[in-house]
Parts: sequence; C-alpha cells; structure tokens
Amino acid sequence: MTGYLIAGAVVLVALYGVLTYNRLVVLRNRIDNAWSQIDVQLRRRYDLIPTLVETVKAYATHEREVFQRVTDARARAIAAGTVGEQAQAENTLTQALRSLFAVAEAYPELRANQNFLALQEELSSTEDKIIFARQFYNDSVMQYNTLRQVFPTNVLATAFGFGPQEYFQLEELAAREPVRVQC
Repeated sequence: MTGYLIAGAVVLVALYGVLTYNRLVVLRNRIDNAWSQIDVQLRRRYDLIPTLVETVKAYATHEREVFQRVTDARARAIAAGTVGEQAQAENTLTQALRSLFAVAEAYPELRANQNFLALQEELSSTEDKIIFARQFYNDSVMQYNTLRQVFPTNVLATAFGFGPQEYFQLEELAAREPVRVQC
C-alpha cells in the first residue's frame, strides 16, 4: 500500500514538472512571437522614414542636421540587438522624428502636401500598432517572469535554464513632461 502511495506521489510530481515545463515553453514562445510582431511594425516604421525625410528635404533643404539625426537614429535602431538596446534606439529615433515634424511645421506648403500627409498618417498608424504590439509583448513577459519566479516553478525554471525576459520600455516623453501652457 505504501508503495502505491509513493508511486502515486512520484507520478504527480513528474506530471507537475512536465506541465510546468510545457507552460514555461509556451510562454517563452509567446514572448518570441510577440517580439516578432513588434519587429514587423518597427521594420514598417523604418521603411517609411527615408521617404518621409526625402519629402521634407524637398521643402526644407537647409535642415541637414535634423535629417542626419533621423538617418543616424534609424540606422542605430535597425542595428539594435537586445530588447534594452532596441528601446533606447527607439527613444532616440522618436526624438529625432519629433524634430523632423517640428521642421515640417515651419513649412505650410509641406503640411499641405498630400504625400507628406499620407506618410504622416501611415507613420502614426504604425506607431499605434507598435504600442499595441509592445503592450502584448510586455504582458507576455510579465506572465512568464511571474511564473518563473513563484515557488516551486522557480526551481524547475532555474534547473532548465529559463532565464528572465526583459520588458520593452519606451520613454513616453510627452507623458512624463509637465504640461506647458503658453499665453
């Protein structure tokens, strides 16, 4: 009788181990998939930027520094390797794009250009998709990291090499700055 209880306990522990391992694999794969979705939207964004820069250049030829900043920031974002590097590069690129749009504001004929307006709308739409993809990615990372930190799953996660995943954090500069009112 005792042998059956021990065998039953061993089977339950083994079953728990298999189910927990599989859950960790599923969550890790979900994170990889979510990152792929972010990557797709970032590539789409990177593809739009050169056309946007060329459109603005046609109207504002003397703004070389702004164009160079956008081009350099785009190149760094494309070359980023880790999630943290990607987030930092995206923050720099976003700031450079803000400068580009500030330049565009000084040229009324550019703001009225249909090609520029279409590119601006496409970039805005892509930014929204990046936000949603980033949210899904970060939610997946939170689920995975939480599961791998709770006991007894943390023992299995460590034993099988399931390390922590990094969040994709972008600085929301506009949300963190105080509101400025101009009179």
